Amino acid sequence: METMTRGKLITFEGIDGCGKSTQMRLLERYLAERGFTVVPTREPGGTVLGKKIRSALLDGGEGSVEPLAELLLYAADRAHHVRRVIMPALNEGKVVLSDRFYDATTVYQGYARGFDLTLVNQLNELATGGLKPDLTLLFDLDVETGLKRTLKRGAGTGAEAAQPDRLDQEPMTFHEQVRAAYLEIAAREPQRFRVIPAAGSVEETFELVIKEIQNLLN
Repeated sequence: METMTRGKLITFEGIDGCGKSTQMRLLERYLAERGFTVVPTREPGGTVLGKKIRSALLDGGEGSVEPLAELLLYAADRAHHVRRVIMPALNEGKVVLSDRFYDATTVYQGYARGFDLTLVNQLNELATGGLKPDLTLLFDLDVETGLKRTLKRGAGTGAEAAQPDRLDQEPMTFHEQVRAAYLEIAAREPQRFRVIPAAGSVEETFELVIKEIQNLLN
């Protein structure tokens, strides 16, 4: 019996406003047009349970989420997401595109919130069952530009009228810590990470994305 080739997991990371979600949609279409079966998803929110967790964690409004509860909720979402969505798709040979994965917890809850990194890594390992992305695209952008883009997005209409979430509303120093942490991790794992400069146009950034995925999918 011929063994089915395992699929690929590509994750999209970066500060808020970096454009990763837009780039993921473009890559989904690009790959589908070339015959790949693509599963787009996100964290939190890639399952029915995840959507409820996402609402509890990120929806704006009164009150904040206790940091430890935040950390554990992200882990719970990931454990469910990996086992219900990501692994089944990979086992069927599909390409999974995820808007954030465990690196986001490492930088937001570990580096920026200050939780012990050993604890964060243990939770990530437990939640993922040891699953690692085949490729992580880090969209790097200065914080000031990212926050401006986030505010502009919130002033739109229809699908673009996303209101700033709880993380968007953190002070600039928080987002600076997040950016620095992402770059630190990317430098430590150059085989997995590709840093994509994201200050240019959507089209310019997507050209860089295409260059980075060619070897992975050939």
